[in-house]
Amino acid sequence: MDNSSLDAGEDAPPCAAGRHLASRLLLYGFLGAAVVCTVVGNLVVVVSIAYFKRLQSPTNRFVMSLAAADSLVGAVVMPFSALRTVDGCWPFGAVFCRLHSSLDVMLCTASIFHLSCIAFDRYYAVCHPLLYPLRMGSRGRVAALMAACWAAPALISFGPIMLGLHTAGVDVPLPRDACVLLVNRAYAVTASLAAFYLPMAVMLAAYRKIYKAAKRQAMQISAMESQMAAGVGKDSGKKRRHRNAMRRERKAAKTLGIIMGVFLVFWMPFFTVNMVDPFVQHSTDAAVWDVFLWLGYMNSSLNPFLYGFFNRSFRRAFLMVMGCRVCRPGASPGVDLSQTRREEAEPQTRKEEAERADRPPSDQEGGGGRARW
Repeated sequence: MDNSSLDAGEDAPPCAAGRHLASRLLLYGFLGAAVVCTVVGNLVVVVSIAYFKRLQSPTNRFVMSLAAADSLVGAVVMPFSALRTVDGCWPFGAVFCRLHSSLDVMLCTASIFHLSCIAFDRYYAVCHPLLYPLRMGSRGRVAALMAACWAAPALISFGPIMLGLHTAGVDVPLPRDACVLLVNRAYAVTASLAAFYLPMAVMLAAYRKIYKAAKRQAMQISAMESQMAAGVGKDSGKKRRHRNAMRRERKAAKTLGIIMGVFLVFWMPFFTVNMVDPFVQHSTDAAVWDVFLWLGYMNSSLNPFLYGFFNRSFRRAFLMVMGCRVCRPGASPGVDLSQTRREEAEPQTRKEEAERADRPPSDQEGGGGRARW
């Protein structure tokens, strides 16, 4: 999401960078690293899901589309925003300013919409598992939802910004060669509600039900284990089952808390200021805009970790892609990603041990029944 694209008056003074060379180089290094992490991390997600058949589930199709949106944020939005943030000027002209602003709003909103679709998908998978194949198992339904995640943000961004509707009634002098979005009250409220607050409400409602369902399922699993182990190790088994149930509940709460907490912490400040600023005569300091804007960008950088690295299959797929193991001869897209390399080696090790144990003593190394030359 951007705060750019209002043309300055011809009599306005030129913009000027107020940072020293050392601070500018430091900022460029930090923001450049963020750009690289965003692009590379999300491209690894896209390649992993596209290559490995075990990752091509309905949920992961949303994750792949989300990663595509986030990688575009890093590739076509963040580099130009970094230049504007560090130097304080916009050397690319008014037309590209509007185009950059439209892409910024569209791609960041698309990222948020994908997070909502993932929450919706997981809600049906956890809370209504019998209905899940009917509601979310169809490729056509998933494709329609993904198309909506791209089309709706395009309508919110390109239409109003390219036509200049977002600046109707705004009369604030700006420096020449600046790219600053000062929206009117109507657009600020409408865009913030559509791009953030409504998707946030969907995510909160979905993950609240998911957490309750996860707690209920953990209790049911604990009850089933109690029935199966009735009368065997009753005292110690009861304590162990209780610990396992509590551990499952804490893990579910931690995962959901991280996902929702990062989303809210990284995007809430920007959208709050974005909605309030037109009502306070656009008096928000530029430094505040930059900090909150880049906080939102960081959410795109962290999404591969949140939706990938917490999953063993994704972790192994990422390591194989980054290590170029998928490029080796004999690499198979159908490899089982749920097992670690150690777990894969255990059956072979047990097989070798069994074969060694079945050999007669004369065939074993060190046996006395055969002469060793």
